Amino acid sequence: MAAKRPKPEDIVVKLRQVEVLMGQGMPRIDAIRQIGVTEQTYYRWKRKYGGMGTEQLKELKRLQKENERLRRAVSDLKLDKLILSEAAKGIF
Repeated sequence: MAAKRPKPEDIVVKLRQVEVLMGQGMPRIDAIRQIGVTEQTYYRWKRKYGGMGTEQLKELKRLQKENERLRRAVSDLKLDKLILSEAAKGIF
């Protein structure tokens, strides 16, 4: 059975844990292993969520939802425009 993917909030917490462990003098590799992910996963998460706080993460999620909603609205309007233009030409 495949493992569940961590939520972005959990990812931010794990990234912070690595920073704390490194601040205590633990080597980066050991700190990454302690949170239970591979180096590749850590660096991918760091690139995507590095430096984000929980408030910034909430704002990012809100903006992504808003963007998706607007994309759907635009695609609906394009479809309506296409239908109307075909109807105006007499193509049924």
